[in-house]
Amino acid sequence: MVQLRLPKNSRVGKGKKWPQLKDMSEAGRSKRKADLKEFHVYRYDPEKGEPPRLDIYTLDLNDCGPMVLDALLKIKNEIDPTLTFRRSCREGVCGSCAMNIKGLNTLACTTSISDFKGHIGIYPLPHLSVVKDLVPDMSDFFAQHANITPFLRTETPEPQHEWRQSREERAQLDGLYECILCGACSTACPSYWWNGDRYLGPAVLLQAYRWLIDSRDELKGQRLDRIEDPFRLYRCHTILNCTKTCPKGLNPAKAISEIKKMMIERQT
Repeated sequence: MVQLRLPKNSRVGKGKKWPQLKDMSEAGRSKRKADLKEFHVYRYDPEKGEPPRLDIYTLDLNDCGPMVLDALLKIKNEIDPTLTFRRSCREGVCGSCAMNIKGLNTLACTTSISDFKGHIGIYPLPHLSVVKDLVPDMSDFFAQHANITPFLRTETPEPQHEWRQSREERAQLDGLYECILCGACSTACPSYWWNGDRYLGPAVLLQAYRWLIDSRDELKGQRLDRIEDPFRLYRCHTILNCTKTCPKGLNPAKAISEIKKMMIERQT
């Protein structure tokens, strides 16, 4: 049997087990029963030239907010200020805190600690290069998004007021415009893992479909030309990892299928 091993500097090693915080609150002094939870957090700093490791932090959930992001903030603020991760809105809107939590790509701010039994492993989004700790390099991802020209494009003169759209036409965008470009779906896709330099991935293709069916846009043909490619579009094999993992409940796989239908229809 063939055995494959990661390069030495890519293997995740055993890290530091940090001491538990002492509870100095009034409730803590009353000797309440602690509700302890371990968080195994991926740590990596490329500037140090050391392989990645898993550090272990133990928190009393009685003194921590309910979400995984609350735990990370508590770790950073009270235990280890060197821990690095992205976060902003804390409401599942910005997509900044997307990471792999217990094997699932999701948002730390909307993922409840109580959803998991045992320790919680926290890693950066897979496939992407790591800037530091839980911060992935999203440069290529956003470059691909920019490549589909994600804005309204028209040829007719601009109206004096807004571009008008019926309620029915507007309803067609539901389930598409809500995408927050967190990258959870694309980094859950095996085709994107292997062909990320050429395959646009679920998130970007969902965004492409959002503009393809916008009744106000007038350059549908050019948009289809831009993505009609054996790799850019057709690396999708509809295994539905993207739909399963989307933290906003969207369906990128369906959007990709609809684009493929458009390709066939314009050839007939």
